[in-house]
Amino acid sequence: MPQVKIIAKNFMDMVASLTARDLIKLYENPFICEAILRSLPPLAKKYVFQMLYIDGAIPAKTMEEWVLPDGFTKHKVAIDRLVQLRLFSEEKKKETTYRLNSTFQSNLRKHLINGGALPREPLPSVITARLPTLEDLEAYAIGQWECFLLQLISSAQAERPTNFSSSMMKVFQRGLLIQRDKEAPRLTESGFQFLLMDTNAQLWYIVREYISNSQEQGINQADLISFLLELSFHVAGEAYNLNTLSEIQRSMIKDFADLGLVKLQQGRKESWFIPTKLATNLSMSLTDSSARKEGFVVVETNFRMYAYSTSKLHCEILRLFSKIEYQLPNLVVGAITKESLYNAFENGITAEQIISFLQQNAHPRVADRIPSVPENVCDQIRLWESDLNRVEMTPVHYYDEFPSRDVFEAACDYARDRSGLLWEDSKKMCLVVNAEIHMHMREFLRGQNK
Repeated sequence: MPQVKIIAKNFMDMVASLTARDLIKLYENPFICEAILRSLPPLAKKYVFQMLYIDGAIPAKTMEEWVLPDGFTKHKVAIDRLVQLRLFSEEKKKETTYRLNSTFQSNLRKHLINGGALPREPLPSVITARLPTLEDLEAYAIGQWECFLLQLISSAQAERPTNFSSSMMKVFQRGLLIQRDKEAPRLTESGFQFLLMDTNAQLWYIVREYISNSQEQGINQADLISFLLELSFHVAGEAYNLNTLSEIQRSMIKDFADLGLVKLQQGRKESWFIPTKLATNLSMSLTDSSARKEGFVVVETNFRMYAYSTSKLHCEILRLFSKIEYQLPNLVVGAITKESLYNAFENGITAEQIISFLQQNAHPRVADRIPSVPENVCDQIRLWESDLNRVEMTPVHYYDEFPSRDVFEAACDYARDRSGLLWEDSKKMCLVVNAEIHMHMREFLRGQNK
């Protein structure tokens, strides 16, 4: 069974991949400094605050004394993250010391003491008149995002086409879809796993592809990340003038509107964009539970599943690992069966991913229960997966009809020395070797026959 792990980089992973020059440019923006600070692990935040007003370097041994002995693992993770983000510069002379990045330190001090002006001021209500409510805005964002995902998977599934160009859609589909000659595109193992991610993880995966593609077109990666993080400091539901954006940012904001990050509106004289919660949550960590949306799935001990949702996307996702029996306007009824799970496993979805999806999307009525998904269902899903892993398929080659026992034993020794001998029968003079050494084995036997 294929085992593929698709990695969704969050904000800090994206920032850590930048060059030193681009990072310094980012740290000149106080809002970026705050976004980085609030996305750090708790212990890393503590270290930043402790060193915020220390201009010199701190010995590594001194920092180790700041934590209890059982917290050394978390200490190492925090230090590694700070070094990776170049917030800490590591100096190794007589002893290892750490120094806080001076640009980051200076701007964070100013931001904490003086506060800072927002990236841009919202337009007054006199100009914007009636804006959508937060509920309408959230419904719009969810609708746009789900339509985009359906378009990404299959243009036939989407209720309305997105405004992304075909070349841009191909960029997003890269790695998620595969297409053979004269065949319709189908999801890869990574594509199936992508659909089971939570929205924040999916969003950062798509943003990463968007940034990578823009970088290939000559747009600076740091500028894109900086603008994305600026969006996270805007107020959801407020209107902001499009004229305050640069030409590149205006081009980006149109793409972000298709993703549901912002809503564009046109007034009599002015045009504006309204950030949604998808945009304001951009800088949150993937592990931040506050970003989770309300669940919709109820799983019973008899493996029956009820999904209280009107979303076509939810139905398509559930179809990946369950048998859909019937669908009502606001309810999808299905069952988790052995056959449906085997189909999911063959497509690269793992038991843990299915269980995690069901737990993360548990209906509020069952979300507070422990466990939210019945134990017998979780155990059976894992058991059915283990059934497929009992036998491991290995390409091999079978050799027999050796001219003499000396040649047979020499062949066994040759294969054994190269860790390629899998089985031998000395009475019948036959053996099985790993396919990796087949070509070498052939050459060896030709030499023996001369």
